[in-house]
Amino acid sequence: MKPLKWTARTYQNSWCGLGGAAALCMALTIPQAHAVDVDAGDYTALPAGTNLAMLYYQYATRDALYAKGHKTPGDMRLDSQVGILRGVHFTEIGGYIVDPQFLLPFGRLEGKDDLSALGSTSGVGDLILAATVWLVNRPQTGTYFGITPFIYAPTGNYDNDDALNLGENRWKFALQAGFITKLSDRVSLDLAGDITLYGKNDKFGAAKVTMKQKPSMQFQGYLRYHISDAWDLRAGVSHTFGGETEIAGVNQGDRLRTTKVSIGTGWFIAPDVQLLASYGRDISVHNGFRENDRLNLRVLKVF
Repeated sequence: MKPLKWTARTYQNSWCGLGGAAALCMALTIPQAHAVDVDAGDYTALPAGTNLAMLYYQYATRDALYAKGHKTPGDMRLDSQVGILRGVHFTEIGGYIVDPQFLLPFGRLEGKDDLSALGSTSGVGDLILAATVWLVNRPQTGTYFGITPFIYAPTGNYDNDDALNLGENRWKFALQAGFITKLSDRVSLDLAGDITLYGKNDKFGAAKVTMKQKPSMQFQGYLRYHISDAWDLRAGVSHTFGGETEIAGVNQGDRLRTTKVSIGTGWFIAPDVQLLASYGRDISVHNGFRENDRLNLRVLKVF
């Protein structure tokens, strides 16, 4: 069998993840586009009336493309620089803490080496609306459990003639559950799981064919060691699977099965300002790009 030769057009019509590679590479950090990533501590409920303003910066390099567990020939590289504006308001509804919020991603994607023909793109990604409802809220023991629906609106920059896009030209819905508990005075455990449902993109590629996608799921876990009340060290692992695509009625056989790890730290430099930094990479990829480096930075302001 001859090695598969990848071109910009071949890639665009063979793996749907490119169209959304920034859109939740970005969130919640965006996040591959098929995951709803969380930061450790995100499922901590705050008092009603609290507001949060957050700014994220995410830099990622992808150095290999995999198909059915095998690395495709050539030097594949796709870099992204993504920012996210996020606003959160905590309120009380029916005795439960709820936090309606929005996330607006923006940034730049660039193909390099054998993917340099893809060029680059920059602009705004798809708007994300969400709200967590905390069913368990026990700050005295550090135990929380919440459920979050996410709606992704197709508001971002999208051109079907471009191989790289920040928007996905489709609606998406995700439902996530998150749990936090203290294992000891110094150690906390964070767990999260989600499922994402995808609308169709009826203007995929130059021929404007229809692209559909099966649901994907992700499970995440973090351990945090609290050096003090204001400073912690954290390590995490996540696994994403599912999300096989169909383009113009043809199943692509590109079911995801990706595992990644990360390490980082969170530090309240003031009572109302937190800085967060983490580094991560993929350790196992079945289909799609492998991230060999990812740097996440976040500044959070409480008011």
